[in-house]
Amino acid sequence: MIIGDSSALISLAIMDRLYLLEEIFDEIYVPQAVYDEVCITNKTQSLKLQQFLSNKIIKVELNINKIGLGQGELEAITLYQNIKSDFLLIDDKRVKSFAKLNGINVIGSLGVLILAKEKNLIKSLKR
Repeated sequence: MIIGDSSALISLAIMDRLYLLEEIFDEIYVPQAVYDEVCITNKTQSLKLQQFLSNKIIKVELNINKIGLGQGELEAITLYQNIKSDFLLIDDKRVKSFAKLNGINVIGSLGVLILAKEKNLIKSLKR
């Protein structure tokens, strides 16, 4: 199971590789705030992400303060902890560092592509 944050989801959408998440991980979920961020009308890849994430949204109640992170990032971290996910999908370097310091297993869009290559789901990382 993996919890997605906006930056990595947008990257995978741009590369037309969102499907890899379903092929590599049994389940993918996003908190409502992440869905709201990536599905803003006229935002890059919003329609594609709206379709992909439509049945993967979980509402999250936060019990922590902002601590310098965005709402989507906070909800993604909280969701990861609440449902005991295997990975937090995130590309933001600052948030990755924070997550690692708090014992969260993180993976970025590049990590997903590397796993896909290892599982022979894609032929090349160059494209």
